[in-house]
Amino acid sequence: MITLTYQYKLKPTQHQEAEINQILDVCKSVYNYALRERKDWLSSRKSPINSCSILTEYIIHADAAYPNYNYQAKNLTIAKKTNPKLKSVSAKSRHENAQVLQQTLKTLDRAFSEMKSLGKGFPRFKKKMRSFVFPAMLKNCLGNNRMKLPQLGWIKIRQSRPYPDFFQAKQARIVRKATGYYLMITFFSSESVPENLIGERSLGIDTGIESFVATSTGKLIKSPKFLLSSLRELKAKLLRRIELLQRRLKKKTRGSNNWLKLQNKIARLHEKIANTRRDWHFKLAHQFCDFTDNIFVEYLNFKSWSRGIFRKQSLDSGVGQFINEILPYVCWKRGKYYAKVDKNYTSQECPLCGHIQKKKLSDRKHNCSNCNYQIDRDVAAAPTPIPSREGSKRGG
Repeated sequence: MITLTYQYKLKPTQHQEAEINQILDVCKSVYNYALRERKDWLSSRKSPINSCSILTEYIIHADAAYPNYNYQAKNLTIAKKTNPKLKSVSAKSRHENAQVLQQTLKTLDRAFSEMKSLGKGFPRFKKKMRSFVFPAMLKNCLGNNRMKLPQLGWIKIRQSRPYPDFFQAKQARIVRKATGYYLMITFFSSESVPENLIGERSLGIDTGIESFVATSTGKLIKSPKFLLSSLRELKAKLLRRIELLQRRLKKKTRGSNNWLKLQNKIARLHEKIANTRRDWHFKLAHQFCDFTDNIFVEYLNFKSWSRGIFRKQSLDSGVGQFINEILPYVCWKRGKYYAKVDKNYTSQECPLCGHIQKKKLSDRKHNCSNCNYQIDRDVAAAPTPIPSREGSKRGG
């Protein structure tokens, strides 16, 4: 089974844009109401049996069931009959609108599940809903430079690349960004693809501190701060422009039209920076795949990096996005073998003889006391499979 997601820029009419904004507004109301209902139920269970709570709690009957997804989806169906906001969609599109709102409840239910299983924080109320999902697509919905969506009908798109052959459109998500509306289509194929086999040439990649990544071939790619050296001047201009806009933003009345215009300008600049960073990551991943058959990386927790001493460098370079998302996808697409290896002792183990020698973080050069092999520390830490040493931490 193969699943691909393509993104296209939407070019809606004024009526379609108003319809999209209306759906986003209704989804936001449903999400916040369902979240409030769950929080009230949990708060009503905080007070001890034999004493009153110091805080003001919303009282709910002891026999009231927990408002899970099934409970809230059933109440949503009942509320649609009397609530004019939920009934705002025409009768022809009422079924699709119900599916969209049900997907909103599933999103909230997934947030609560992750809160319990992954230890995440409590879901927050949304000031703006930025996306919604059509979980089922219509028949013959793909057209040249246009797409047929439930409730919206035929809508124009900027078809930047052709649809994948022998795939079916499974679902669509409309996302509102600073630069406009985007359509993310999920294509599905029941064909099974075998896993990529290990080839002859191997490449190890280590995420460094002074460099973005270091390869086992001795190549150090300096942290470009999301741009190559030829584009650093553009990056500086963007940062100066953002700082200037943020200074002007402080002088505006919060919520006014001028305040909203500046917010949109800043958001558009940040979106441009994110797109540039992502484009550079894809180009770098394809460069790696051009010269090797196997790529090995360290298994690292980049979330801890984003909270540690190097959080600014980590978030600015987007190394976690590159290692965990873009590089595996490009390797799968190009038929290259991709694997993660244990990170322990890779910076202490000599890549030539396997001798383990402790180093301080300030030691940026690898100097083996056993074989006198000297090389950059990040290059030495790049994981590569060494078949002659069983049990090595370097992928062997």
